[in-house]
Amino acid sequence: MTEAPLKYTLAAALAALLLVPAAASAQHYPEPKEPGKVAPKPKGPFKTYTVCKKKHRCDFRTIQKAVDKAKAGDKIKVRPGVYREQVLITGRNKRYLRIVGNPAKPRKVVLDGRGKKQNGFFINEADQVTIDGFMAKDYRSNGFFVTNVVGYKLTHLVSVKGGVYGLYAFNTKGGEMSHSEAYYHSDAGFYIGQTPQQDKPIRSVVRDVTSWGNPIGFSATNMRYVTITQSSFFNNGLGIVPNALESEKFPPAEDNVITGNKIFWNNFNFHAGAPFKMKNSGVVPLVPIGTGVLLLGGRGNLIEDNDVFGNYLTGVAAVEGILLDKTLEARALINNQVQGNRFGLGGSDLNGRDESYDGNGTGNCWGPNEGVQMMSPGDASMYPACPFAGNNAFSSAAQSELLGYTGENALKGWAKHPHSTQKGITPLEVFKK
Repeated sequence: MTEAPLKYTLAAALAALLLVPAAASAQHYPEPKEPGKVAPKPKGPFKTYTVCKKKHRCDFRTIQKAVDKAKAGDKIKVRPGVYREQVLITGRNKRYLRIVGNPAKPRKVVLDGRGKKQNGFFINEADQVTIDGFMAKDYRSNGFFVTNVVGYKLTHLVSVKGGVYGLYAFNTKGGEMSHSEAYYHSDAGFYIGQTPQQDKPIRSVVRDVTSWGNPIGFSATNMRYVTITQSSFFNNGLGIVPNALESEKFPPAEDNVITGNKIFWNNFNFHAGAPFKMKNSGVVPLVPIGTGVLLLGGRGNLIEDNDVFGNYLTGVAAVEGILLDKTLEARALINNQVQGNRFGLGGSDLNGRDESYDGNGTGNCWGPNEGVQMMSPGDASMYPACPFAGNNAFSSAAQSELLGYTGENALKGWAKHPHSTQKGITPLEVFKK
């Protein structure tokens, strides 16, 4: 029998993993719908409702009862305390709601999901809702979940120990995630995916967020028109991964900007121990631990002006979207740019490799970037400087090597070394209680 090439063997194995239902699929989510145009602003007059625990005077004792009473454009102020509930905000009549806890100290207003609660806040078909100043912990699915909307604002939030994601936007147009932190989730701290294709795109902005202690810092399946900036992704298995899958609509990831971020120390081997329940399906088992940014397929993505250091496998990698089986035209890497980044922290905290690329696609360019010391493969002709037009130099050997670093196999390719000092942050490789 002739042995199958490694890349095809791995591709088949990865595809099989993705066919296994994820743990979160036990929950029934609403069917994705075309968000359409943004709902019109309500005219008012508007009311403000208060929510608090029993020892205070206020309008309601639960956030959900306040939401049920509120009309479009109203405001709900939630006082400090622990609220053991999941809050559903759904439909046009709840558009433009503002639900405010404590933006300065979000940990004082806590949604506790212990038990069988799925999501802290769940927004569906209600455009332009603002959630500001809360902590969500121990939910079986997500801390803050938005779907089927045009516009949202998730800000000053903390999400801890969610069964899937911390802040999660799916099948949405436009929105904001800002000034928030997510850690110890079984999949990713932040996620935006299945962005509908648009002739006049509405961009989403992710600004000043911190993601650590997750298998993936920011996961982005078929994400479009998103800018991720002024944020930190560290101590995850993988920092940021725009990727293309057929489990969601509209592949591949496209027209995203990753700029002005710190992406470092993403060497968390969660397989060896973690504060969350391990997932054995979906993308998580495939994570090449030790990677800063991975483009798994994608078009027109810009990775620029980031500090990328201390990732034991590679700083930035780009590989053909091999997990696409039915939409082959979406597999290719096209017109992606990796330029103006600073690798290795001036030589004091190197990446295992700074740049890794299988040479797939057309119009992909690399640099100029600062501090590049190691590339995989090391053939400089595979990394043309920006701008670049034309075919890239595909290498099946390079692709096979990169695919060989799937999951814990990535540790075989690590180049470990002592890290630099980062104020208030301790490197996380293996979780210890």
